[in-house]
Amino acid sequence: MAQPEYLRIAADLRRRISAGEFGPGDQIPTLPALCHEYGDVSQTTIRNALRLLANEGLIETRARAGTRVRPRPPVHRMAADRYRATPGAKSTPYTRDQGIGWLEYRLDKRFERVQADAELAGLFECEIGERLLARHFVFHDNDQPTQMSTSYVRWSDVAGTPVADPINEPWPGGTRAQLATLGIRVTAVMESFTAGMPTELEAATLRIGTGVPVLRYTRKHIADTGRVVELAHPIVRRGDTTVVDFRIELDD
Repeated sequence: MAQPEYLRIAADLRRRISAGEFGPGDQIPTLPALCHEYGDVSQTTIRNALRLLANEGLIETRARAGTRVRPRPPVHRMAADRYRATPGAKSTPYTRDQGIGWLEYRLDKRFERVQADAELAGLFECEIGERLLARHFVFHDNDQPTQMSTSYVRWSDVAGTPVADPINEPWPGGTRAQLATLGIRVTAVMESFTAGMPTELEAATLRIGTGVPVLRYTRKHIADTGRVVELAHPIVRRGDTTVVDFRIELDD
C-alpha cells in the first residue's frame, strides 16, 4: 500500500532537519515553495506534513514569523545521587539536575488542601480521606519550563508551619531540607518511572509538541520510621532530552 504523500514529505523534511540542512532557528520554505519543491502537491498536503513535524516538536509556526526549526533543548542527566544534601549550597535536586544556579531557577506554584482518594492513599500508605497539602509546581530553567509536578505532604505534618506557605518556595535544599525543619529525618527516596505521550496540559505547560514523549515518575520521601512523608505524583519531564543515570555497586 502506497504511503500517504504527506508522510513522505514529512519524512524528507525530518531527514533534512536531522542532517542540518535546516538548523535550529532556520526558516522552513513557504507553503507555495514547498508545494512546488515536492511536485506541485496541494497546500493541504504540505500543511499536514508540517503539522506532523510540529507535533513532534521539530518545528514551530508563529504569526508573521513563518515556520522555523525549533532549537533543541540540551540533554539533562538525572543522577541517582541528586537527593544527597550539599552542605552550604543554595540548591535543590532540580537545580543540580539542570546544572543551573539559584538565580537561573524560577518556580511557579499553587497550593491547595485535598483529601486522599483511593489512588493517593495507596501510594501514600495513608487512610482514604486523610487531609493532604497538594503543591502544584512548574520548574523553569532560565524561563524555559522543563518540569512539572504535584507534591503531597500530610496536613498534620505541615499545618501552621512555613512549609505550608507557598511564599517560602523555592526552598533551598528541597523537600528533604523542608522536612528536616519539622523534625522529620528522611533516610530514603523511592522513584518509579513510566513513559508515554503528553496530555494536552503537559504539552502546553512544558511547551512541547503533542508528539514529544514525556517521562513521568512517582517519588516518595521515606522517613527513618519507615513512614512515607512526601509523595510527588507525577513528576513530568520531556522524555527525549532526559537521561536517568543509575550506578549499581556489585559485590564480587
